[in-house]
Amino acid sequence: MWTLGALGFTAPLLLAALIALPVLWWLLRATPPAPVRRRFPGVSLLLGLEDPERMPARTPWWLLLLRMLAVAFAIIGLSGPVLNPAAEGDGDGPLLILMDGGWGSAPDWPTRQAEVGTLLDQAARTGRPVHLVSLSDPDPDLEPRPAEDWANRLETLQPQAWAPDRARLAEVVESGALEFGQTVWLSDGLGAEDGLAEALLARGPVRVVPPLREPMALSPLRFEDGQLLTTVLRAEASGAGSTTVNVIGADTTGTERVLDAVPVVLPAGETEVEVAIDLPLEVRNRVSRAALQGINASAGAVALADDGLKRRRVALVAGAQRQEGLRLTAPLHYLRSALDPIADVVEPPLADVLDTNPDVIMLADVAALSSLETQELTEWVENGGLLVRFAGPRLAASGLGQTVRDPLLPVRLRAGGRSVGGTMSWGAPKRLRPFPAGTLFDGLTPPEEVEITSQVMAQPDPDLAERTLAALEDGTPLVTARDVDRGRVILFHVTATTSWSSLPLSGLFLDMLERIVRTAQVGEDAGDALAGAVWAADQVLDGYGQLGPARGLSGVEGERLAEQPVGPDAPPGYYVAGERRAAINVTSASAEMVALDLPSGVVVTGFTERAERDLKPAALTIAVLLLLTDILATLALGGRLRPAARAGMGVVLALILLPGTARAQQELENSQALYAATETVLAYVETGDGEIDRISRAGLTGLSVTLTRRTAVEPAPPVGVNVEEDELAFFPLLYWPVTEAQSPPSPDAVERLNTYLRGGGMILFDTRDAHLAGRSGGPNGALLQRLADGLDLPPLEPVPDDHVLNRSFYLLEQLPGRYVGPPVWVEASLAPQEVEGVPFRTLNDGVSPVLIGANDWAGAWAMDEQGNFIRPVGRGVGGERQREIALRFGVNLVMYVMTGNYKSDQVHVPALLERLGQ
Repeated sequence: MWTLGALGFTAPLLLAALIALPVLWWLLRATPPAPVRRRFPGVSLLLGLEDPERMPARTPWWLLLLRMLAVAFAIIGLSGPVLNPAAEGDGDGPLLILMDGGWGSAPDWPTRQAEVGTLLDQAARTGRPVHLVSLSDPDPDLEPRPAEDWANRLETLQPQAWAPDRARLAEVVESGALEFGQTVWLSDGLGAEDGLAEALLARGPVRVVPPLREPMALSPLRFEDGQLLTTVLRAEASGAGSTTVNVIGADTTGTERVLDAVPVVLPAGETEVEVAIDLPLEVRNRVSRAALQGINASAGAVALADDGLKRRRVALVAGAQRQEGLRLTAPLHYLRSALDPIADVVEPPLADVLDTNPDVIMLADVAALSSLETQELTEWVENGGLLVRFAGPRLAASGLGQTVRDPLLPVRLRAGGRSVGGTMSWGAPKRLRPFPAGTLFDGLTPPEEVEITSQVMAQPDPDLAERTLAALEDGTPLVTARDVDRGRVILFHVTATTSWSSLPLSGLFLDMLERIVRTAQVGEDAGDALAGAVWAADQVLDGYGQLGPARGLSGVEGERLAEQPVGPDAPPGYYVAGERRAAINVTSASAEMVALDLPSGVVVTGFTERAERDLKPAALTIAVLLLLTDILATLALGGRLRPAARAGMGVVLALILLPGTARAQQELENSQALYAATETVLAYVETGDGEIDRISRAGLTGLSVTLTRRTAVEPAPPVGVNVEEDELAFFPLLYWPVTEAQSPPSPDAVERLNTYLRGGGMILFDTRDAHLAGRSGGPNGALLQRLADGLDLPPLEPVPDDHVLNRSFYLLEQLPGRYVGPPVWVEASLAPQEVEGVPFRTLNDGVSPVLIGANDWAGAWAMDEQGNFIRPVGRGVGGERQREIALRFGVNLVMYVMTGNYKSDQVHVPALLERLGQ
């Protein structure tokens, strides 16, 4: 390539043709020799005549210049002009383009694609073959291909949700299996280079392009001291920065939204900043994930929350039943009052306590346990359970743990108890001393008003101090604990009532219980929690940190999920095993981000500041326009261009050269109307939510495919409609998913919808909240009322068992979608005397103009382009059966809309035949 400043030419030899322009000027300007002048008297007879076709004696200078410019632009265009050409590559052989392609590349992925596009354009001009390798691709294509082939595939490349595997490519390069000369590596700037840079340098020049933006990540969410905590991580301890952590979860209506936004300041020189998220308990229990906001979005910048941060189930068991009417002295009253706001409390009998599947079991003055109960509770604790016991008269008198260590007590106990502050007591009531640092209650402040009057005493064993979580001012233990395998046993040496202390009356009691409850399963080793089961991916993260359905992934052993890092066989996301649900994040609790350290000899450059621009199309277009102008000018000079022809040519040129935006818009609207009028087309109402609209389109696509395969109805691909603007009369059925973001239709839209309903159309309203619906309906019911306000709707009733909708094609008993929930509503059936004057019965041929449900039918029907279902329905064989019934309902629905009361009329056939026979 020959360059001239910011302009380059891929075929500079063609520019030599510009030398011929002066010769061309002379040729175009040359005219035949002037004739010899002879006076002829008869010429006077021609005076006053005008020749309509005149030929100029010489070509005008401006026309010559026009022609010269046209030829010049043609020559320049054929020479391959390029604006801001990239520098020529070094080395011989194919060009190797490496893209890390992991989550760290996601924040500036479009810029990386543009950079690769520039490299491919340069290689295409020189005819150089290219290796384009994504280090995060589980099966990369290592064959050299023409640059044009890679350019067509570049747009399909997307960042993955795991880190790049550089060691694998380093082995391939060292083995000599990859032939190349120069390497351009678009790195994310994270992790170890694993010998890749040295292997590449041994084969030729290496240029590394670092990330445009500093990648950041979030550590997994954890619960400490009543708050959710996460850590913002970055690799470079560079200058000060800032970001925002968005806490995402469902609101009270079940709609996912940002529950809190926590600004974070990154001080200069710091690579880790801990972020505390302080939310009320009810809000905290709805948190699904935390994510960095804006340009830092990636899979690593998302911290998924699982059941470990949710509300715990606590089982309360009392050793003595309260007497009728003595509520404040009931053994479980204060425990119940303290735990109700922070946990789900159940009160089963001791024999059934494990059947309730509790996270925590609290025994209030329970002493006598059978051998079977002791064995079952011990096994439950060893498997990770948390047992909390409270002392009392029964425990003090039982003699448990005095001579032999009891497996369900943290320490050995002395016989009897200790009484202080009363008759025959050891002294005045005792107060609490500050809690030891580093223990469960560290950070809590004992109030002065808490006094202890009685307690059970612990034997002074050597490990007593290690097991003491709280003590009185004289050093005697008040709360002790012991770890038992993966579980824990905690003992309060006082009662859970006010008979031995005033602790249950204080706010400290609530804080201590909340600390205890929140430790259930949180401290469990992740590997132990996942081991021993096969986990199936439910939802996975893509490279940008967006959750999507898991497709084509096999079950993963728990031991594999416990290992880091995640990879193609185990991407980050949500995994389920039975009723358990686990969140697998890109980072681990102990993860650190490390900057990429490159060896000397590697050239580090930034992204191309000014992208290349091919000027060839522009130059050739200008040349063609100049030649067209020359034709018009020649016709005009010769007198062959009449005024009408000039006007017509001007209109033609205006239509060719000027964009007709209004006409294009009208043609677009007409084309959609023509498409819907000539084909059977199902439509959905656009909500403005991209994900919901995508599922609606995919759902109607799946239903259309099913109809084509099973019936004579062959719908064309579905379309989305805007009820405020689009004509609805062409569509037999509108699927309307109800969302919170939708605004009520305008008066014009309401009139358009009413006209559509009265003209025989049907609207299927789907609130999609059957899984959240109670007796009063789902949370989106109020939204539906707001949207449908003003529509002329008939009286409704649940679909009767004998309704035509249940037998228009298949015989159905249920109408499920992704969910099976409240009844589906249709136009109410009327008595014969009530039919007269009812417009929908008359106009719609007995077809209900509206159908209302909450089962998320589009989610059950939704298919991708390959014919695979997008969203899960139920579990196992039962779920697939439910999806099949949902598809059958969709077939029945369309047949019901298309055929009207045809099926209903069939019941009268025997009577008609009987009459005809008479």
